[in-house]
Amino acid sequence: MTTTSASPLALHTDYIRDHIRTVPDWPAPGVQFRDITPLLQNPKVFRVLIDEFVHRYFDVRPQAIAGLDARGFIIGSVLAYELNIGFVPIRKKGKLPFTTVAESYELEYGSATVELHTDAVQAGDRVVLIDDLIATGGTMMAGKRLLEKLGATVIEGAAIVDLPELGGSARLRESGLPLFTLVDFAGH
Repeated sequence: MTTTSASPLALHTDYIRDHIRTVPDWPAPGVQFRDITPLLQNPKVFRVLIDEFVHRYFDVRPQAIAGLDARGFIIGSVLAYELNIGFVPIRKKGKLPFTTVAESYELEYGSATVELHTDAVQAGDRVVLIDDLIATGGTMMAGKRLLEKLGATVIEGAAIVDLPELGGSARLRESGLPLFTLVDFAGH
């Protein structure tokens, strides 16, 4: 008798997926919001989630993890701590107190701007850019451009959730950004 077993990543992916709550019709009718709050509330699931990213980047050894405002801060700061490297916050416009560079991008309902301190990374730094979710890809693309303005190399974009039907992950890959996501959901 032959048995096959799922890879640890596949088992963890299912475990993580099972702890993502879907909130229908939020923030607008027809939207299926993927809420990662249950992942963060359960210490065992949160550990499994962080460990997936730690194992991914342990041997790659980036100089920093850059997290996108705001849920990218949660995952990114813990990941940076676990890898013993720096954490770089990419914030919404007007939230950083020092000299910044800015990048605007389009949203479904308008535009937004993110900023980064001018001394957040150095030329040549290898950085992983992380957020909780990839939808249209605008925020991650803006974060990538900010880091590159300062001379850093974004070695990979990472997220817990990908919503492939919204096209963001495809646009990011087409731009040359490698991506790593743990879970994808059909629909949005």
